[in-house]
Amino acid sequence: MRFADESGLEWIAVASEERTPRHHTRWYLTFHAADRPDRVYPMREVKWQTEVTAERTLRTMSVFELRRRLRTALSRAGEPATVD
Repeated sequence: MRFADESGLEWIAVASEERTPRHHTRWYLTFHAADRPDRVYPMREVKWQTEVTAERTLRTMSVFELRRRLRTALSRAGEPATVD
């Protein structure tokens, strides 16, 4: 899911798969700037059972919710609200 933060920087929210032997809740929310796919900001507490469920949920999340969660992920990583 692509969206812009408050400063206009484009971000991508995706479901990433956790490497685990569990059969459930392996998918979790991650963010990265559109031009920095190598710099990932995870939110491991936002989990889904399957990739299909994750993708459906991400399509229905509002920009407001994505921005709120992005700010939390950046704060945890010690980053400013926007990343250059």
